[in-house]
Amino acid sequence: MPEPEWDPYNRDCPTRAMLDRIGDRWTVLVVGALASGPLRFGQLATRVDGVSQKMLTQTLRGLERDGLVTRTVFPQIPPRVEYELTETGRTLQEPLNALEEWASAHMADVLRSRAAHDAAV
Repeated sequence: MPEPEWDPYNRDCPTRAMLDRIGDRWTVLVVGALASGPLRFGQLATRVDGVSQKMLTQTLRGLERDGLVTRTVFPQIPPRVEYELTETGRTLQEPLNALEEWASAHMADVLRSRAAHDAAV
């Protein structure tokens, strides 16, 4: 059976939902934080400054559901849980790093443009 044709410009295509997931700011930051290796929930919350517990939980659950992150529970008291990128999740590192680098390289231009726009309004 041939692979289906994926078209993110079609609202019913599952790639649209996947792009929504990947384009979410918390996803970008969580994947970036996990790039260096597995982290516990509290470590992730500290690394991704400003994320609420609720949003971090939702983001991790979504990434786990999509097969981008694994959740490992270690049998100890108290239980220890770690999150880690899967092989598929690691493939996101390069494109997301490129977006991070682009944002850093062009932030001054964007801020100047915003200031000029806001002054003209």
